[in-house]
Amino acid sequence: MNRAVIVASGLILAAFTSGVALAGPGEKGHSHSHDSGFAAGEPGDPKKPARIVQITMNEGDGKMMFLPDRVEIKRGEQVKFLLRNNGALDHEFILATSAENMKHAEEMKKNPEMEHDDPNAKRLTPKKTNEIVWRFTKAGQFEYGCLIPGHREAGMIGTVQVK
Repeated sequence: MNRAVIVASGLILAAFTSGVALAGPGEKGHSHSHDSGFAAGEPGDPKKPARIVQITMNEGDGKMMFLPDRVEIKRGEQVKFLLRNNGALDHEFILATSAENMKHAEEMKKNPEMEHDDPNAKRLTPKKTNEIVWRFTKAGQFEYGCLIPGHREAGMIGTVQVK
């Protein structure tokens, strides 16, 4: 066997066994490693009771927005975010810290068609709905944002205050 083929095979095997994916879940997709957990808590259990919080995504008059743009949660509370895109454009809901979302926004500038298949993130096409069940295990201020290039800058940010 050719030495280059052996080396390449070893590198591919090492990448997969170390948890590094060479491609995301789809042609446009990606995934993240959350081995150390999520800053804003953890994925909830859809079989357990949850407070319903409806979040609407929209755009108009040069602005993009989430309604509501602020939510207060009690630490330990489980929430089912009912997401609805009432706009004419694709939008995302990504729940994280502001710093994490800013870092992710930079990645999105390089790959604006990136789709999310993470428990804390959903991308919705116009007039579609989806949901995220989340348990807020940590107190603090978190945010939900649309990281499609230009959307955050146009005002598409919301705040979650966990007490």
